[in-house]
Amino acid sequence: MSNNQQDHDFSLQAVPAESKRGFWSMFVVMLGFTFFSASMLAGGTLGASLNFKDFIITVLVGNLILGVYCSLLAYISSSTSLSTHMLARYSFGEKGSYLASFILSITQIGWFGVGVAMFALPVQKITGINLYLLIGITGILMTSSAYFGIKTLTILSIIAVPSIAILGSLSVHKAISSVGGIAQLSQIAPVNQMSIGAALSVCVGSFISGGTLTPDFIRFAKNKKIAVSTTMIAFFIGNSSMFTFGAVGAAVVGKADVSEVMFAQGLIIPAIIVLGFNIWTTNDNAIYASGLGFSNITKLPKNKLVLFNGAVGTIGALYLYNNFVGWLNLLNSIIPPIGAVIIADFFFVNREKYKTFDKENFENVNINAILAWIIGVIASKFIPGIPPINGVIVSALVFVIMSKIFNPKAFIEKNKQKVGEHIAN
Repeated sequence: MSNNQQDHDFSLQAVPAESKRGFWSMFVVMLGFTFFSASMLAGGTLGASLNFKDFIITVLVGNLILGVYCSLLAYISSSTSLSTHMLARYSFGEKGSYLASFILSITQIGWFGVGVAMFALPVQKITGINLYLLIGITGILMTSSAYFGIKTLTILSIIAVPSIAILGSLSVHKAISSVGGIAQLSQIAPVNQMSIGAALSVCVGSFISGGTLTPDFIRFAKNKKIAVSTTMIAFFIGNSSMFTFGAVGAAVVGKADVSEVMFAQGLIIPAIIVLGFNIWTTNDNAIYASGLGFSNITKLPKNKLVLFNGAVGTIGALYLYNNFVGWLNLLNSIIPPIGAVIIADFFFVNREKYKTFDKENFENVNINAILAWIIGVIASKFIPGIPPINGVIVSALVFVIMSKIFNPKAFIEKNKQKVGEHIAN
């Protein structure tokens, strides 16, 4: 590939050492990744269903689970400098990875369209600006940052993360003050009682699907320590903040999204800024990841695919907003097992092969991975407990067991060696 055509996002290859980034650069990217509107909505659900103590326990334990899952993927990605889709080639096979890439990419286009509508609808209601004009401008802006790649994602996160944190915290402080302080807030009785198990399902389920794409961003980290630490800290600070914003807003104002709380408080301009940045940092990551996924399938440049995917998400924004969220439970069943298979393959099955990406002769489809994924999806639907975690654990176990018992490639290689020895004798 010539210099003029160089893919600066390294869609189909490992990120070279000279393009790696340090702690603070990766930290703001990962914080922007975890500043997710759906987490605020989940926080509102938990805030209305748990007492103060149980809410804190749920958020800390839930984000610990999310942090560990995503940190394992971060460790693998920083060890190999590969995206989720390139990593899937080892476990699912080259053609088998297309299934994982397609599922992940379609999901991200859906989230992108939902995000565009989530910004345009309340802004149109407040300002009276034409809804379709808002959708078009929003879609173009959010697509553009993903088009220019990781550098633009970093710059946006540097601006957006402190803006959301500061303005959101001021709004939450104002809301808490309006009820007499934290002591009074903690005395507000939950409207609906929810068990800790059910609450953990809400907490973990709010982000585990998106978290499966952690390697798409963290592969730029200079080393494993930076990758794992920034991922884990981001979940405890970023995702926990989103849950807290949602819980406080729901308890005091009756609105889980901090931007809606700010609208209710009369803070129109700050609300639009927070709403825009919060969704933008999620949406540019989503459409960026979708470009990487379809690049794995089509071998076309990521940037061109980002433009196409962004256009699809923008055009379908209102339809996706009205219909896509209903698919979330299904997505939380089918996506995490993909990450589980990648984790199991790296740590327990084929770790030594992950050092030879450029020279690796990938098999077309690894049926063990496909079956483990299917069984994990079924487990997440029918085994009691936390559905996405059930899917992750079962998929990983099934994949390891099947790989040890039935490995056609190893069997063929072993018998080739025996035949060679027999001929030599």
